[in-house]
Amino acid sequence: MSDPELATDLDAAVQTRKELGDAYESELIVSFLEKVEQRIDTAVDKRVRRQVAEQQMVVARGGRPEGAPRMGAGYEGPGAAFGLAAVSLVLAIPLSAIAAVNLGLPGLLVCWGGIVGVNACFTVGMALRRSGPEAP
Repeated sequence: MSDPELATDLDAAVQTRKELGDAYESELIVSFLEKVEQRIDTAVDKRVRRQVAEQQMVVARGGRPEGAPRMGAGYEGPGAAFGLAAVSLVLAIPLSAIAAVNLGLPGLLVCWGGIVGVNACFTVGMALRRSGPEAP
């Protein structure tokens, strides 16, 4: 064991178990495991505090914490573009039918103009986010 105090606690628990016998074995084990859990919690808390402090320093200096997404990064990647295109095509079928039945060719043109417009705005927005300055 790398923790000498924990090793001492384990030795004490084993010696106590030898002296008291099987009757108190479960209580001794539970007690030792609680000490181990406290040590683990303390170590994890220390690491988390250190990492949070490091990230706060990076942010205070005007940087972006490691692994943090940029503003609008939720829409980046081919998955979002493909998803929008697929949803647009699926919705285009009933929208086209409704527009054509109710308004004829002008309605159909307006419907498809809206679908193309939404996809174009999304594509232009993605291109601007990629080429623009990084947001903190």
